[in-house]
Amino acid sequence: MTASAPPDGSFLATGRGKVTLALLCAVTFLDVMDGAIVNVALPTIRTHLGFSVQNLQWVVSGYLVTYGGFLLLGGRAGDLLGRRRLLVAGTALFAASSLACGLAGGQGMLVGGRLAQGFGAALMSPAALSILTTTFRDADRHRALGVWAGISGMASAAGLLFGGVLTEGLGWRWVFFVNLPMCALVLFGTFRILKADRGRSVPGGFDAAGAVLATAGMLLLIFTLVKAPDEGWAAARTIGGLAASAVLMAAFLVNEQRRAHPLVPLSIFRIRGLAAADATQVIAWAGLSSMFFFVTLYMQNVLGYSQLQSGLSYVPVSVGIGVGSTVATKMFVRTGTRPVIVSGALLAAGGVFWLSRIPVDGTYLGDLLVPLVVMGAGLGLLYAGVQTAANAGVPEDQAGLAAALITASFQLGSALGLAVFSGIATSRTGHLLAVRTPLPEALTAGFQRALLVSALCLVAAGAIALRASNTRGEPAATTEIQQNLESSYDPA
Repeated sequence: MTASAPPDGSFLATGRGKVTLALLCAVTFLDVMDGAIVNVALPTIRTHLGFSVQNLQWVVSGYLVTYGGFLLLGGRAGDLLGRRRLLVAGTALFAASSLACGLAGGQGMLVGGRLAQGFGAALMSPAALSILTTTFRDADRHRALGVWAGISGMASAAGLLFGGVLTEGLGWRWVFFVNLPMCALVLFGTFRILKADRGRSVPGGFDAAGAVLATAGMLLLIFTLVKAPDEGWAAARTIGGLAASAVLMAAFLVNEQRRAHPLVPLSIFRIRGLAAADATQVIAWAGLSSMFFFVTLYMQNVLGYSQLQSGLSYVPVSVGIGVGSTVATKMFVRTGTRPVIVSGALLAAGGVFWLSRIPVDGTYLGDLLVPLVVMGAGLGLLYAGVQTAANAGVPEDQAGLAAALITASFQLGSALGLAVFSGIATSRTGHLLAVRTPLPEALTAGFQRALLVSALCLVAAGAIALRASNTRGEPAATTEIQQNLESSYDPA
């Protein structure tokens, strides 16, 4: 799978290198965009298919649950079975399920299609990222990861834009149909550009017990987080779900320690700064995903924006993200990744704090534009830095696992942020409504409080990032080093 750079220059500088990077970035764009594009279409979907408010959440949550739940399995399967093979399988499943969603005539078919979409994304996303980290080397790798991070960040804003345009122009079904030509392009490019890889055999056989425990634990955790705002954090179902998830993950860790060839070699967490980078991703995206959610609600429910207007409002965010990720790739060589991550987290925190002061009678130019751009620039720095730090020093045969871990951190942070901060906003709004506060003021006050906590969450992410690796382009760990690390976990 790994492509070598030509003797007189970098592989990224070649035409094939650029096309390879463009193909892999198309995968993350498709993946992240799909997580956002549906949000704008939800009111129309509810009307056409007769969803209740409670059941409508599963159009979004179904994708999140299976995506996050199967990521570890998908990432490791790419290492063992072949990354191109998993990329093809995941993209094909994603395309088929997108078609099913677009053709859905009832609630069950749409939610089932979204569950299948999440599973497809869990296969293709870590496969694409691990292909990137094993194809590009040294400075090329930093630049490629910077572009990947910039595209990923812009995809969220693009999804909101496209969701508004497609829903108002062609109808809600096109937020799913738009995936089909992109999937076809990815599949065509994968067979034409990427070399086939056979994966690697495992002497002790596939760790089926580890796969079942990890997948069940992650599925239950994210499902519980998604349901927590409706059930209540003190509800028996929430407490029981979190406890059962903890038991499953503890059993998974015990299983991995006892196996000579585990699904997830725990030695990967001994790679300097990897755990801190993943933790930074969880906390940062808890704040950032909530920010997009609450600002969109503010624009539509308080300022009266249409779906199209809300989507267009995020176009400048894409510019900020692009600037931030571009600056990040230039700073890596000079400062390393740690200062980039910390400065990005603090800049994003400043933008979100600014947004937490939105007034009831706010305007886009006066109250939203500048803080959104500031937040976007911070997001670009943060995401590029975290992606690079989380993949630094990872041996090639575990690149898929590292990619799955950082992507799972993104999904877990998104679920955690929406579960916790929506409760904060709802509590504040409900209290004010109980004392007869007008609805727009009550809603705005709830959004303000949730955004303030989101900003504090980003500050915490910056503090955690102080423990992340400060890579300037260190090579991946050698196989010999990795074997020595794994030997400490071998029960023999």
